[in-house]
Amino acid sequence: MDQLGRFIQSDAKGILKKVRLYLIKKLVPHLDDRRNYHREFASSTSFHGVHNIVQTQSKTRKVLWLFVVISCFTIVIWQICSRFIYYFTWPTTTTVVVQYVENVQFPAVTFCNLNRFQAHAVSNLKIIFFIWNIVSGVLHNFSMENKYSRELNDFLLGNQNFSIKEFTKKNGFYLNSSTLLECNFFGKPCYPQDFEHVFTEYGNCFTFNHNDLAARTVSLSGRGLHLLFDVQQEQFTDEPSLGYTDAGITFDIHSPRELPHFDGLGLLTPVGMHAQVAIRQLKSIIQEYPWGECKPDKKLRYHRIYSTNGCLQECKARYIQDWCGCLPFILPGNGTECDLLKYYNCVYPAVYDIEMKGLCTVGTHNSTCPAPCEETDYPTTVTYSSFGGENAIKYYSAKLKKTPEYIRQNLVSIDIKYRDLSYKITQQQKALTVSELLADVGGQLGLFCGASMITIIELLEYILTNFCWMCIFLLLKAPEMPQWNNPSHNQATHKEKKKRIQEC
Repeated sequence: MDQLGRFIQSDAKGILKKVRLYLIKKLVPHLDDRRNYHREFASSTSFHGVHNIVQTQSKTRKVLWLFVVISCFTIVIWQICSRFIYYFTWPTTTTVVVQYVENVQFPAVTFCNLNRFQAHAVSNLKIIFFIWNIVSGVLHNFSMENKYSRELNDFLLGNQNFSIKEFTKKNGFYLNSSTLLECNFFGKPCYPQDFEHVFTEYGNCFTFNHNDLAARTVSLSGRGLHLLFDVQQEQFTDEPSLGYTDAGITFDIHSPRELPHFDGLGLLTPVGMHAQVAIRQLKSIIQEYPWGECKPDKKLRYHRIYSTNGCLQECKARYIQDWCGCLPFILPGNGTECDLLKYYNCVYPAVYDIEMKGLCTVGTHNSTCPAPCEETDYPTTVTYSSFGGENAIKYYSAKLKKTPEYIRQNLVSIDIKYRDLSYKITQQQKALTVSELLADVGGQLGLFCGASMITIIELLEYILTNFCWMCIFLLLKAPEMPQWNNPSHNQATHKEKKKRIQEC
């Protein structure tokens, strides 16, 4: 059996040796052939300058061309690395384009009376102002004062079924022919039914040109929306102790597809004044991260388009609904409306917690509400003048059957129009795109080395061919490993060693 095993082993070794010799001859070229391959590659490659090193007979010229090729190659590597480093800093540029058009879409305008409630409805319920501040606190910051806490507790105990939503809608500011005295848009009359009711921190507000209506456009600058309000100070009031001391109309100009956003950003026209508002349309386009701070896939559930204001409202609504099990009516969403006890005991502390812990943040790409990728704003220029001269005061006094003093203390005139028929586009763009990066790399390769994509493929083919030859040569020329798996051979060797030891 030992002889048979040795015979099979020697036969297998012979066959393996023949196979190795055959593969070496077929797969690994002869040394002269490999030298010819290297010389032919250096002479025919499109990488400029290499053939001058190989073909020239002068040593001085060889050294000179070798220095030139290495220098140019070093510069190319440096330039390419610098372009890649610049690309990964995510650079941007900003372009501003003014586009003149024949027609431009008119924005939405939301109007609110600074005096939010009817005086007769709150004459014996001054706590209503404080309750409304708690309710509207989900939209803006509000500090609760301890002096109202006892009065509020007494009111909540005696009015557990009280609905601030229904109270505000019924007893807040209203828009009808007595409060909206004049309205025309581009020479055509408009009416209170052309306005949509919306709740804001000012209570009942009304939006002209809201998204549910057909888009209104203007085709002539200097003409737009004209309104004349009667704020009726003797019928509507507010609480001075809470900081509300003004009388007049506040309004916000915004996109028809977005919600109004006051919180200190609204424009204000006091009583007895005429406001001339000139607007321009400004479109901003921001790049996605990492070039900019927007996220194109960010969507809102209850708003048609994404905006930071709408995102903040939905974020607060989610947290309040999770913590309190109800939803303030002033926030978007579907849920059970919070009662007054929930507002006082849960909603207000929850809003305070959201603000302090930064649970709803705005701005950067990793915040809860990143910047929108596209946004439309309406920068304004407002000029004021006293409303009406003596003849105008007499005219409106006779028309409304009111005293001149009433006209000066209650009427507010507002004109909103485009400065010119144009819009400005501010666009953030990538300073270096992928195609421009490839063009830069290709330009550097072509300028210093005369190389192209074909040259890179040639170099890859040359490197891969030599690598395959090296691998095949190492695998086929590797020394034979000791045969540890032959037990008979191991036993025989052990016996011979033992015999030699005994003889010694």
